[in-house]
Amino acid sequence: MASQTAGRSQPEPPTAPEGPTAPTTPEDPAAPQGSAAPAGLRTGVAGDEVFRVETHGIDPIPDEERHGRARDLFWLWFGSNLTFTYVINGALAVAFGLSFWQATAVVLVSGLAFFAISAAGLSGVRTGTATLVISRAAFGVLGNLPAGALNWVVSIGYTVVNTVVGTLALQELLAEAGWYGTPARAVALAATLVLTFAVAMWGHATVQLAERWLAYVLAAGFGVLLVLLLPGADTTSAPATAPGAAGWSLAFVVMLAGPFSYVPMPADYTRYLPRDTSLRALTWCGALGGFLSSAALGIAGVAAATRTDMTDSVAATEALLPGWFQPAFLLLVLLGSVTNSILTLYSSSLNLQVLGIPWTRARAIVISAAVTALGSLGALFLVDFTSSLLSFLSLLIIVFAPWGGVFLADMLLRRCRYDTEALHSGRAGRYWYRAGVHPPGLTALLAGMVFAALTCDSELWTGPLVAPLGGADLTLLGALVSGLTYTALARRTVVR
Repeated sequence: MASQTAGRSQPEPPTAPEGPTAPTTPEDPAAPQGSAAPAGLRTGVAGDEVFRVETHGIDPIPDEERHGRARDLFWLWFGSNLTFTYVINGALAVAFGLSFWQATAVVLVSGLAFFAISAAGLSGVRTGTATLVISRAAFGVLGNLPAGALNWVVSIGYTVVNTVVGTLALQELLAEAGWYGTPARAVALAATLVLTFAVAMWGHATVQLAERWLAYVLAAGFGVLLVLLLPGADTTSAPATAPGAAGWSLAFVVMLAGPFSYVPMPADYTRYLPRDTSLRALTWCGALGGFLSSAALGIAGVAAATRTDMTDSVAATEALLPGWFQPAFLLLVLLGSVTNSILTLYSSSLNLQVLGIPWTRARAIVISAAVTALGSLGALFLVDFTSSLLSFLSLLIIVFAPWGGVFLADMLLRRCRYDTEALHSGRAGRYWYRAGVHPPGLTALLAGMVFAALTCDSELWTGPLVAPLGGADLTLLGALVSGLTYTALARRTVVR
């Protein structure tokens, strides 16, 4: 795909509107009427007010509209990662042959990846725009489009998975109330979708507020879950056979997939912060939020897996809990799925603008919501393709680990200094490069993808180097390969 793009005769790239989008009018069907935040919750910025449709998209946020503090990122990343997915990931580490303490070590070390994800948010502070706009500097305006398209597919895929998990949890709650069958499942799906879409459609300020308040509830609930699961954990038994390279590498791939999935979006949530926001404060606040929630729930999954078979993770975990807490547990699964979906759905609307959808962010999100609804309907009512979808998404790390390596290497080379106007200038800007493509970026991306494909071990694809490596899955090292390749190729030409 890269070589085909490079050979084109320099067409004008599709771009979203570069200036701030017009304020929402009553004729805009995406705008809720009469919604307003209490005085204590207001941001003071008309274009990014709580419970009102955000008027900005990927256009740079003006300095006079910047607001917020670095510590707001703690609640954003803490709340969005209080999701049952990490319980499942922790359980998988045990399934790969690791003991309680070995799996716990993997959980804790993997959580440190949030420091890199959080630090990448500085690019949003410097430019006032979204991550997938900033990556034009590394790949070129046109070279950036293929990864942008794949990222949208991945974000919708994860949103579908979270929606299905939340729907099944809510359906079980309805069953306990005496409502069974297809109507109950349909209502559960509709409620899950509405909760996710409403918050993401309102935009940045409402997303941050929702993540903060949901974090309070989820932290309390999952704290109780941890207290109930840890005392019965088997912390002394050793696995019958040593996990070997395969077990260790697969455990790290599963646990690191969570942080890595956020690489294309940290600037989306820092672009409103004032330009003088401290890098240290920004990094620590966001990283601690993501680390604490992912580590706590990952350890809960490890503890549960030492006590029972976690093939059906939700049902198995529920069976370990006392009856009085089981309804609350199902509600936690539902709300945790919603908090994660809100983040991915919001970023997907910015993603569509990067791809050239000439709509406001609030209108573009309707596309993502509609596709999410169709995918969820298919998973719940037509065919059971959830496991296949997860396998497909696991393959996409072959693309996004190397993509993240190039993006982070480019950010370090430039010391996070970008020409913001040029990021939005298309052919007229410095990031057009050669026919819209930056050769070092795409070359490094391909090098990392080749390495990742050769060392990937998934249900849909096993690389030829996996067996000689003793079954080790080194997919994530594709990020290191691509980052080092990009540094070698671009360090002399990238303007610092």
